Amino acid sequence: MPSHLKRYYGAQHLHFITCSCYHRQPWLGSRRRRDLFLKVLEQARQRYGFVVVGYVVMPEHVHLLIGEPEKADPSRVVQAVKQGFARRVLKRLRRGKAAAQAELFGSAAEHVWQRRFYDFNVWSERKRVEKLRYMHRNPVKRGLVLEPEQWPWRATMPTAKLGRC
Repeated sequence: MPSHLKRYYGAQHLHFITCSCYHRQPWLGSRRRRDLFLKVLEQARQRYGFVVVGYVVMPEHVHLLIGEPEKADPSRVVQAVKQGFARRVLKRLRRGKAAAQAELFGSAAEHVWQRRFYDFNVWSERKRVEKLRYMHRNPVKRGLVLEPEQWPWRATMPTAKLGRC
C-alpha cells in the first residue's frame, strides 16, 4: 500500500479491513490457527470496545467489517490483533522446534503478516451489504466450501447498523 494514502477515522463509519499473511503463506491454514485468530480478535474487541459486523478467516488472509473502537482507532486494533496472533503462533513454533532444527535454520524471527493492511470506509448500507457479500463468498470462490454457511470461520451480525450498535 502506498504510504501517501490517508486513513479516515472519527466519522463513525464501518471499516472493511483486509490483512494478508506474509507472502500469502497459509499461517491461518489450520482449524487451530483460525480459532486462535478469532480468540485474539475477541480479546481485542473487548479491550478496545468495537463492534464486529462481520468477518471471514481464510488460510492466508482475513476480512473484517468493524465499527470504530471506543478506546483507539482501527489501526491500533489491527496492530493488536496481528501482534497478538503472531506472538502466540511464533512462540508455539519456537517451543516445538528441535535443537537440531534451531541450529540448522537459525533463530531468526518469522514474519506472519504483511506490514500494511487495506482499510475501506463503509459509509452506506449498500456498501455494507456489498462488503459482507464479498467476504462471505470468499471461501466458495476459493473452492473451500460449496456454500458460505459451510465455512465455520465467518460470521455476520445482520442487525448491525452503520456506526455504533
